Amino acid sequence: MVNIEHLQTVHVPASKVYEALTTAVGLSEIWTNELIIHNQIGFINEFRFGSNDITKMRIEELITNKKVVWQCIDSDPEWIGTIISFDIQEKNGKTFITLRHKNWKEITPFYRSCNYNWAIFLYSLKSYCENGEGLPYQKRKF
Repeated sequence: MVNIEHLQTVHVPASKVYEALTTAVGLSEIWTNELIIHNQIGFINEFRFGSNDITKMRIEELITNKKVVWQCIDSDPEWIGTIISFDIQEKNGKTFITLRHKNWKEITPFYRSCNYNWAIFLYSLKSYCENGEGLPYQKRKF
């Protein structure tokens, strides 16, 4: 199995990052503004990226201000069964977010594209948490 891992540092409390990753307001600014989400273990969040592209993530774990874990149950076939986790650690006035996208079967062109796009996701998260405006799918021009 192959994993994607990224680390992002933001200059806000961990609670702000956790809120951004677990609410419709936050995720609509960070990832896509076409979504259905609830902050509840077992709930299946839905994220749309255009009319025919839907990703469904079941919430596997929530530890307030520390961790968010999703399992992909519907999306591109390469994503189904993969795990996306966000570990959140606050230290010395900064919050560190480690994003892991685990259990890829192999490195493919789609894997490489997703690796790049997770970095953009973390940039969007940082921008939203620090400046109040993210870069969701609908605003991207690249």
